[in-house]
This record gives sequence, structure tokens and C-alpha cells, in this order.
Amino acid sequence: MKKLAILSMTLLLALSVGQLQAQVKEKEAIKETKKVIKTEKKELKTEKKALRKLESTTVNPKSLTSFYSNFGDVPNVKWRSTVYFDEATFMRDGKEMTAFFDFYGTLVGTTTVKTFADLPAKGQKEIKTRYKDYTIGPVIFYDDNEFNESDMILYNLQFDDEDMYFVELTKGTERIVVKVNMGGMVSFFKQL
Repeated sequence: MKKLAILSMTLLLALSVGQLQAQVKEKEAIKETKKVIKTEKKELKTEKKALRKLESTTVNPKSLTSFYSNFGDVPNVKWRSTVYFDEATFMRDGKEMTAFFDFYGTLVGTTTVKTFADLPAKGQKEIKTRYKDYTIGPVIFYDDNEFNESDMILYNLQFDDEDMYFVELTKGTERIVVKVNMGGMVSFFKQL
């Protein structure tokens, strides 16, 4: 009887050790996978298309086609061609949006006018704490087109493509812009 109990406990202990080793190997595999993904992302960033200046002051017909395939037949679209982008400004769901198209006529992303209340709660709290002496101004949400590797330029400053809120803050004559990511992390973006 004792031998059976000892044998059972030994078997149970061996199974537990085996399971623990499997969990450790799984965690190591996950870490390795994350390293590979991080490395691949870095490589993709270095391979990104450089922003190309538009060669014409008229809107690229490819931008028009891309706009209608992405947004449909939207009334009252205002088009303009800038140094790097063709821009289409229009109303959607009662909010003003601007769509940006690169040299190739591909959608880079959109901006939408938002309110401070639209920011993630963590970002609102941090801005109210860290910039309590500032007056909150316009809020813009940039929604990146993940299928286009071109970076975006807002406030005459290029930034990595990711969804982001931009908040203008004023204190006396000082004007700054902070960016707030989707997780609510706030960081300085630009002095205006």
C-alpha cells in the first residue's frame, strides 16, 4: 500500500515537473516570437517609402479614384493639392474629415475634428494634471491607413503612422501640441 502511495506521488510529481517545463518553454517561445516581430517592425520602418513631393498642383486622378473607393459618393468634397498630399475635406456623420492621399494616390490616413471628451480617460487625466495651467484647444484624431507605409505630416512635422489624437494647448502666448495614443499615453509633439 505504501509503495502504491509513493508510486502515485512520484508519478504526480513527475507530471507536475513536466508541465512546468512545458510552460517555461512556451513562455520562452512567446518571448522569442515577440523579439522576431519587433525586429521585423524595425526592418519595415527602415524600408518605408520616403514621402515624395507631388509634382503637380492639380489633384492626382488616382487620388480621386481612391477617395471614391474608400468613402463612396460623398457630396461637397473640397480638394486641394499640397506639397506631399492630395487632401479631400468632407463631412461624415456630422464631423469634418480630411483624407490624405500620397504621390501614388493611395490613402495615407484621415483626420477628424474631435472633442477633449473623445480622448481616452487616461490621456484626459494626464493632460489635466500635467498641463493644468493650459487652455485646451482643438483636438484632432488621426486614423492611419495600416495598409500604406507612408508616414504622415501634421503641424508641418512628420511622424510614424499610427492612430493618434493631437491636442492643442495654450498658456499665454505659448502654444503647444501634445499627442495622445490609443492607450492614453501623452507626449509632447510640437511647439507652435
